[in-house]
Amino acid sequence: MKTNTRKNNKRYPFTLKLTFEERAKLEYWAGGSPLAEYIRSRLFDSTVKKLHTRNRHPVKDHKPLAKILAMLGQSRIANNLNQIAKAVNSGSMIIPDETEKIIQDACKAVLEMRDALFKALGLNVEDRS
Repeated sequence: MKTNTRKNNKRYPFTLKLTFEERAKLEYWAGGSPLAEYIRSRLFDSTVKKLHTRNRHPVKDHKPLAKILAMLGQSRIANNLNQIAKAVNSGSMIIPDETEKIIQDACKAVLEMRDALFKALGLNVEDRS
């Protein structure tokens, strides 16, 4: 009997319904590998190279991050640091070069924290106000 290798390699869809918890366990065990690949390896004793990727959904509760972002915005730390840096650059406030660098670094750090919070919340950094 002749077999067509092309037909033998064809993949046929298969659906499996899982609870949220079951799927979460599978995703954890798969370690970043595609679920179909992981399940196939477990069923048919083939090995799957475990991918070292970050968790797809690392944030479990967005409320604390949103609260921190709001507090950061209300504190106006970045704005105040920026005003100090502008005053130093314009010459209206004279401070040592070392202190100026510290202030500029602090301003940059606050902006980076804000951007990281936006990303963690799944928001576009460009959307910030």
